[in-house]
Amino acid sequence: MSAALGSSTLLDATLRHLRALVSFDTRNPPRSIGTAGIFDYLRDQLPGFDVQVTDHGAGAVTLYAVRGKPKYLFNVHLDTVPDSPHWTHDPHVLEVTADRAVGLGACDIKGAAAALVAVANACDGDLALLFSTDEEANDPRCIAAFLSGGHKYDAVIVAEPTRGEAVLAHRGIHSVQMRFTGQAGHASGEIKATDSAVHQAIRWGAAALGYVDGLAHERFGGLTGLRFNVGRVEGGIKANMIAPTADVRFGFRPLPSMDPDQLLETFRSLVEPHPVSYEELFRGMSLPAGDIPNAEARRLAARDIADELGIPVGNAVNFWTEAALFSEAGYVSFVYGPGDIAQAHTADEWVALDQLQQYAQTIYEIVNRGSA
Repeated sequence: MSAALGSSTLLDATLRHLRALVSFDTRNPPRSIGTAGIFDYLRDQLPGFDVQVTDHGAGAVTLYAVRGKPKYLFNVHLDTVPDSPHWTHDPHVLEVTADRAVGLGACDIKGAAAALVAVANACDGDLALLFSTDEEANDPRCIAAFLSGGHKYDAVIVAEPTRGEAVLAHRGIHSVQMRFTGQAGHASGEIKATDSAVHQAIRWGAAALGYVDGLAHERFGGLTGLRFNVGRVEGGIKANMIAPTADVRFGFRPLPSMDPDQLLETFRSLVEPHPVSYEELFRGMSLPAGDIPNAEARRLAARDIADELGIPVGNAVNFWTEAALFSEAGYVSFVYGPGDIAQAHTADEWVALDQLQQYAQTIYEIVNRGSA
């Protein structure tokens, strides 16, 4: 087909596919996603592609579809967060207004998936697609399995809501569970620093917040400081008993220029006594991944490809994406998709129609250019 395909026609096709994709329940949790349902639909919509569907367990499924010999891989996740009770209509029924499409996952990020399917059917150019369902789980089985296959691509373009701009850099994300222990006893007497596990946790929290404040001047690509959050503290029995245990769950999001292993060790050893257990539950490296010289080389390579493809380059962002996993594996990778992260994970989640249309048109032009 000609690259002169009407953008309104492409948008109509995108909305038709988006209506179907939103209707499938791919909430994560509960992670009850199998190889049927949404994947049956995608198989039917990708004639002429070599399609491989793989179940990695625990609701993690990939569909890898290739037509021809494409230079780029487009990756998009199909799982969504659970819907909140504040939705004003059925979250699995797409509602389209004059300027937006409203539905669970419409912004994050089934809108991009629908546009990719629309492009696949609107032209016959070389195209590679990787759909996955575990991005919202902090358990990246899908991408890890794909990376073990040794696939060759000039770049991997990961769809997330970036307002139609190429994001070349973002923070990493790390989640830690730790435990302090003390000695249970009556709280009427003098309590030494090592006696109460809860007191240890509170001292640690104060030290951690002070340490993070001291990094406020650190900068990378428009981002500043270290993002840090104590998400859960649990311990003790009652007010007149010294707490024998205290569990703390915290997370931090470093800049690409920060060493996560050094940060992990710093947090572990902030106060005496140290936590008796300290486990990193999830690690997502920054984008671009690698030491500073290699990371910068990948960022520049990603910028060159975005420029070549006619995708405007935006600023670095605070949220994490699976583009970092591809970067860590050695691929040139960046993030690009329709929608605004401010609408992701919200009630009545929506994506702007003009961004959907622009994204679909840009992908269409990329695919046709590659086959010209």
